[in-house]
Amino acid sequence: MNAVEQPYAYRQRELAEPDWTRLPGWACVTQAEWDMPQWQRANCVKNVRQLRAVLGDLLEDRFYADLERDQAERATMSMLVPPQMLNTMVPATDAPMPSAGAAFTEAFYADPVRRYMLPVFSDRRADWPSHPHAVRDSLHEHDMWVAEGLTHRYPTKVLAELLPTCPQYCGHCTRMDLVGNSTPQVAKLRFGQKPADRYAAMLAYLRRTPAVRDVVVSGGDVANLPWKHLEAFLDELLEIDTIRDVRLATKALMGLPQHWLAEDVLEGMGRVATTARRRGVSLAIHTHVNSAQSVTPSVARATRAMLEAGVRDVRNQGVLLRGVNDSPGQLLDLCFALADGASVTPYYFYMCDMIPFAEHWRLSLAEAQRLQHSIMGYLPGFATPRVVCDVPFVGKRWVHQQDSYDTVRGISYWRKNYRTPIEGDDVAALSREYVYYDPIYTLPEEGRRWWRDRVDHAAVLAAATSRAVASRSTAQAQLV
Repeated sequence: MNAVEQPYAYRQRELAEPDWTRLPGWACVTQAEWDMPQWQRANCVKNVRQLRAVLGDLLEDRFYADLERDQAERATMSMLVPPQMLNTMVPATDAPMPSAGAAFTEAFYADPVRRYMLPVFSDRRADWPSHPHAVRDSLHEHDMWVAEGLTHRYPTKVLAELLPTCPQYCGHCTRMDLVGNSTPQVAKLRFGQKPADRYAAMLAYLRRTPAVRDVVVSGGDVANLPWKHLEAFLDELLEIDTIRDVRLATKALMGLPQHWLAEDVLEGMGRVATTARRRGVSLAIHTHVNSAQSVTPSVARATRAMLEAGVRDVRNQGVLLRGVNDSPGQLLDLCFALADGASVTPYYFYMCDMIPFAEHWRLSLAEAQRLQHSIMGYLPGFATPRVVCDVPFVGKRWVHQQDSYDTVRGISYWRKNYRTPIEGDDVAALSREYVYYDPIYTLPEEGRRWWRDRVDHAAVLAAATSRAVASRSTAQAQLV
């Protein structure tokens, strides 16, 4: 029988670790140094000067200037890129290394990992840099804090933000109002309580709230919490009889796999996994990979080490980002790299949230629906990721679950089937329609004109900046 030509041609690909010595600043770095978590953390790129020290004349000055302007005028996240992650940009594993200067600069501009980890000013939309309805806490998580850092958004699930830092800062971070250092655009929210007091308040709430069975332990990134503190929190969490699922959220499994291969982490995870198994609790790790070229042998080793330590599953929660993974081929390449190469289960792809200065990344709901359709049938059902829209005040919904959709104006309407803690007395919560907005530049001319007639572009930019810079004193006051 003749082979049938398919829209996507599957083939097994062997993972490859890019050679970091191809980069001038790391030409003399040894394998032993590279494998050290301490070396990786100490050599993170935090500013333009440090990026220039690594890449040197590979990049033309125009890129450094573009990046510097973005940090000053648009970036909602400060720069923080571990060597492991920077090394996957223009990896030169499937093709020769571009020559220094114009060729490398163009390849660097086009690189999918660079696009979301090192955004530059020229990436951003000039017409609609922010949506008129963009806000810094777009999911209103802090409005649903039941203790400082503990979001009770779903009936049986909570999010525990243990810390506000990560080993790496993604430009599109949905928690850009809390995580990382302040930028010229964003004065970050700061926790008011000491960590020990916050953790105690979280655990106390969970002990007196038996309806909660599922805890996502996040931040920030749990890889930035000293292991002894993370293990102590998990030990207390696992003592609560009603907790049945614990998920550890860490992009560092991809961005800093060396951390998860450290001896103290491996031994500690073994202890936690043994306790979880004895208590009948499912322990999983959720990571965040957006591009196939980020999946390297180091990531695969870290993942399998966690599984061997007793973690039940490692799952990926990516984000749909234009220029990064917005085609069926890019998504399927990533899913197969995760599943075949690294034993990571593709789980979710979120639509990028409506935060300030994120419009150039966001896809429309219609585009997301087409992507979900296009990837069906290639992967096993359990490894076929769901594309979801995180609707403000609603939560995750499959992209085909909208109640109605005005494709001209880019406005979709959604309903929900549960109340959040802030809606206990709201009798209309389950019948109300909630709104999500497409990027305006994706709309037909009639829709773009409708928005232009109602919104002053200059006012939108000023409002986005004002909303980003504004303090979160109101959210903090609600907890007093």
